[in-house]
Amino acid sequence: MSEIEARVTLPVLPLNNGVVFPHMVVTVRMETTEGKLALEAARSNGGQLLLVPRVDGRYASVGTVAQIQDTDDEGNVVVEGVSRARVGTGSTDDNGALWVEADPVTEVDVINDSALEELVAEYRAVVSEVLNMRGVGRIAESVLSVDNPSQLADLAVYSPDLSLEQKVEVLETLDIRARLGRLLEWMREVLADLNLRKKVREDAAERIDKSQREYILRQQMESIRRELGDDDDVAGEYRTKLEEADMPEKVAEAVAREIDRLERMSEQSPEHSWVRTWLDTIFEVPWSSRTEDNLDLDAAWTVLEADHTGLKDVKERIVEHLAVRKLRKERGLEGEEDRRAGAILLLVGPPGVGKTSLGESVARALGRKFVRVALGGLRDEAEIRGHRRTYVGARPGRIVRSLIEAGSMNPVFLLDEMDKVGNDWRGDPSSALLEVLDPAQNNTFRDNYLETDLDLSDVLFIATANVVETIPAPLLDRTEVIRIDGYTDA
Repeated sequence: MSEIEARVTLPVLPLNNGVVFPHMVVTVRMETTEGKLALEAARSNGGQLLLVPRVDGRYASVGTVAQIQDTDDEGNVVVEGVSRARVGTGSTDDNGALWVEADPVTEVDVINDSALEELVAEYRAVVSEVLNMRGVGRIAESVLSVDNPSQLADLAVYSPDLSLEQKVEVLETLDIRARLGRLLEWMREVLADLNLRKKVREDAAERIDKSQREYILRQQMESIRRELGDDDDVAGEYRTKLEEADMPEKVAEAVAREIDRLERMSEQSPEHSWVRTWLDTIFEVPWSSRTEDNLDLDAAWTVLEADHTGLKDVKERIVEHLAVRKLRKERGLEGEEDRRAGAILLLVGPPGVGKTSLGESVARALGRKFVRVALGGLRDEAEIRGHRRTYVGARPGRIVRSLIEAGSMNPVFLLDEMDKVGNDWRGDPSSALLEVLDPAQNNTFRDNYLETDLDLSDVLFIATANVVETIPAPLLDRTEVIRIDGYTDA
């Protein structure tokens, strides 16, 4: 309960950064002009003044009557809060000090109020739990030993969990039951927030396994490196490359997964270098790089004529092949549903008749890059499909390496000496070539090293051979044979 005493007129000291409650002893530094004027006015008023919080330019409706206890020459004033007081009308004196009429409010002890006692007990329990969770249980014992309910509630001014606005609201609430009720509601919210944070920390601690702890330590090591000026963020560099690279969506997802693995992996792990080598290789693949085709048939004939003497029938057949490609492109017949209509040229003839150079001429005529893969004596299927990453020294197959060398996804690809491909216990390379040369399948060619689909549908494959008898029938069936018997007389 509270009682209102006789009205008094007191000088006002505005408080911009805090609240002073009754029974508090604080030191206030008088730095502003209005503070110095209030101090001089208080000295002429028996050392009493009214401390009023000011929030966002608005004065509180209730202030604290305070008594000056001590001062020094540097402007420090020790004041003790006496009681609350309702703030009334005010005016300034001749010196410029603000005086207001105030109605002091004195707290009266409440006896035999069971509802208030229950409220106090619950408030003590909640505040005690909050202080214990903050690790200041010893302070809780001394703070909560206060018997007076009003003084107990006013101790909330020391809580870091309450804002300045909330503390002003506590000051303005004169009824002790309402004051404790508001504080209890706020402290429950604080306790719920602390419990939630504790639960999150415990759950996170339970989920942290060895790899996660290593990840945290690596992050700390990265911070230490940055502080020392040794900023070597490998994973960050790869992520920057990934953002800049125009990769297919599934390939980008696979790369992102490997970068995450690399970031969690210790540099001492053997896999660390394997993953970095894989990432370096996959970034070298020209995923989005293509050259524009030049389908001018007259220009193609001119190039073939300039590079080779004679071979008229062969040149005509090559130009016919290019004419078909041009017509299909003009009619929009290069979609997914028409892949099977493609053809692979196979140039067959004795050594030295110009099979390889014809392939180079086709590339020059089309304006495409040219790469050559020698298949003579090839016996290991991994040379075509690549090695699994689990093997030491693994690398992609010749198809992928040639695309990297060409720097384009649509080069002219010459498969030289296809009739001399062998097979043994290491596998059958001709079986791997079946997928490479099949227009219905090579849009999803999968290299064992990259482990991602590679689209070879834009590559123009040209194969060469001396004889067709040693070429496996399924492989021969995927090609269109052009025989070169030799040069004719001019």
